[in-house]
Amino acid sequence: MIPFHELLFFILAALVLVISPGPNMIYLISKSITQGKKSGFISLIGVVCGFLFHIVMVSFGLTAVLFAIPIAYTVLKTVGIIYLLYLAYQAIKPKSKNIFEVDESGSHDSPKKLFSIGFLTSMLNPKVAVFYLSLFPQFIKPEYGSVLIQSLELGVIQVLVSFSVNFLIILTAARVALFFAHNPAWIRVQKWFMASVLTCLAIKMAFSKAK
Repeated sequence: MIPFHELLFFILAALVLVISPGPNMIYLISKSITQGKKSGFISLIGVVCGFLFHIVMVSFGLTAVLFAIPIAYTVLKTVGIIYLLYLAYQAIKPKSKNIFEVDESGSHDSPKKLFSIGFLTSMLNPKVAVFYLSLFPQFIKPEYGSVLIQSLELGVIQVLVSFSVNFLIILTAARVALFFAHNPAWIRVQKWFMASVLTCLAIKMAFSKAK
């Protein structure tokens, strides 16, 4: 099993993934505001199922790759650092989009369509795949036991974090959107805070030791 202090750091990384702007976040907020909380929740179930698809694929892939190709860890670590810094830049770049600024036009979708689009949005989201491939190896060590079990453990934690945060966002999307509309200065605070956390994660990863 992965030590508790390592899991705490992973939870922080998973939290940053959830609150950073991306296709999943925009989709859930949009449906919650335009079609109601029930539609947002159905969409979230689809998104979570997309996460599970990534977890299974990445867990079995990492088990094979990390043992077969020693340099794979260094490559994935480098990709992870670059990706985190890219997310930090995206958060503060000029004219970056407010995640609660959505298009309220469009018709209501059926539960099947909401689930399907949520699943495909998550499954085809490169941010999720890169997160798993680049960050999982930083917390997995052979001395902690089965690489596959550790990968699945991290995956379950990420899903729980994502589900909890997104569920709260669905419940409060309309009110938060109204708050940001009346307090635009907080948007800048949110973006710089997110960028700072992402940069710290990248620095920590850069100084982590190979296994």
